Amino acid sequence: MFRCTQTFLSTVRLRWGCERRWASSVVSVDSLPDFPAVNEPVLGYLAGSPERQEIQEALKKSSAECVDVPIIVGGQEIRTKDVRYQVMPHNHGKRIAKFYYADAKVIGQAIDSAVEAQRAWDRRPIKERLEIWERAAQLMATKYRARLNAATMLGQSKTVIQAEIDSAAELIDFIRINAYFLKEASKYQPISPNPKVTRNFLRFRGIDGFVAAISPFNFTAIGGNLAYTPVLAGNAVLWKPSDTALLSNWLIYTIMTEAGVPPGVVNFVPADGPTFGKTITASPHLAGINFTGSVPTFQWLWKAVAQNIDSYVNFPRLIGECGGKNFHFVHPSAEVATVVAGTLRSSFEFCGQKCSACSRLYAPRSLWPKIKEGLIAGAKKLTIADPTEFSTFTGAVIDAVAFKRISGYIEHAKKSKNLEIIAGGKCDDSKGYFIEPTIVETTDPRDKIMTEEIFGPVLTCYVYDDKAAEATLKEVTEATKFALTGAVFAQDESFLKKALEEFKMSAGNFYINDKSTGSVVGQQPFGGGRMSGTNDKAGGPQYVLRWTSPQAIKETYAPQTDVDYPYMR
Repeated sequence: MFRCTQTFLSTVRLRWGCERRWASSVVSVDSLPDFPAVNEPVLGYLAGSPERQEIQEALKKSSAECVDVPIIVGGQEIRTKDVRYQVMPHNHGKRIAKFYYADAKVIGQAIDSAVEAQRAWDRRPIKERLEIWERAAQLMATKYRARLNAATMLGQSKTVIQAEIDSAAELIDFIRINAYFLKEASKYQPISPNPKVTRNFLRFRGIDGFVAAISPFNFTAIGGNLAYTPVLAGNAVLWKPSDTALLSNWLIYTIMTEAGVPPGVVNFVPADGPTFGKTITASPHLAGINFTGSVPTFQWLWKAVAQNIDSYVNFPRLIGECGGKNFHFVHPSAEVATVVAGTLRSSFEFCGQKCSACSRLYAPRSLWPKIKEGLIAGAKKLTIADPTEFSTFTGAVIDAVAFKRISGYIEHAKKSKNLEIIAGGKCDDSKGYFIEPTIVETTDPRDKIMTEEIFGPVLTCYVYDDKAAEATLKEVTEATKFALTGAVFAQDESFLKKALEEFKMSAGNFYINDKSTGSVVGQQPFGGGRMSGTNDKAGGPQYVLRWTSPQAIKETYAPQTDVDYPYMR
């Protein structure tokens, strides 16, 4: 009969040499760098400040050149005959980047490069990866900060403060805080009831194969997060950046390479969307898709994965964020000034081109006259112009396609008997894709302008009878297929408690007496359910873990010699 005596254990240690504890050395977290999860400060760019001078110099330099951006596969530059240009949305005659589309053959080469690079990269200790990420965060916060912001202002038509929030602070937060989350998660080790006999360990691996990162134009930081968080976890990536965020995304690739990410781990592959989608989903090595974009595109990718499911090495991970039809619900007890200011910012900052932007407002009849007056007066004060001017509130929408879509909804409002434009409504694409912040009042809560995502500076308001407040709560949830962000404004505590429950499934990020935009990495992890996406909460601790493939390890110091069990004797 086997007995665990101290003498026997000592003998086993001598025989097996278990003092070395191989598994323990593999998953050791004792030497991980200890940096805290602290959000990057947002600079003010006040007149006379050093950061204002730096951004002015960077804007002057960046606007005077058209950067040649190659495809990068395995660290090698590739240029095809399919040449494209990124232009300034607010001055679409001005080119700022020349780039190239990868065809299916080049995308295939990038897949091969990523699959090969992933094996070596995944063997790099987490400690080394964390050190690279910290270097990258420092480069973004100092050497490249002004250049990142200038590229975002010129290429995506963001004002200086919107760029600073995005391409400086949020990008740095994603880099630094995701590294912190992985470090903290690595500290957990499974229970070892008798560590003198056996030890249990857990280590995080990447997923063998490649991850496809498909990023949008509206947030530079999202591009960095989608491409490089899977890399932090040990994966290799094909990054398809948005054509209209090409320059700022290229800078992120440049910075991460300078910080130490090896060739082939991230392959920078601008491409036609359908060509890219068909090629990646046809590869047996597809390990995951990290996506932000439209519902139809994500649905197409999901279907393509399903059709090829028998051919994959792994079950691909699918993470998607697909936008919303975000709401502000105003209770009769709300403070009007807070409602007006929060709604104007949420609806019209960056031309409403935020996944979380307020697109529909539900106001009680008792407060509507004051809310309406405040919204109209506030909208008239917003300066819509070149975003490089420091007096500008918002610039142009991103491109001709967006201009046509958004102006189409405004034309619908002009022609519909149920809709009335009470502010804005003008559109001009002669020089830039400019659309006035537009406020519409509707008598039909199910008109398409209240249910479909517009992704532009259009706010639609529905006025409800005060007595119907609770019934209108249900209307908010049932009106659309989205469930990304929402806000309730009220001073009535009992109503707030009820609204919190009623809106439980209507928004992944919910705000009380605050606007529906402005989530901060580490503070409000971001994502929504229903057709808004898979709600994997970017900016939260679980997001990086979604890109890991954990391995459980058991190391035994006492060899088993019996086949039968004691009760059998």
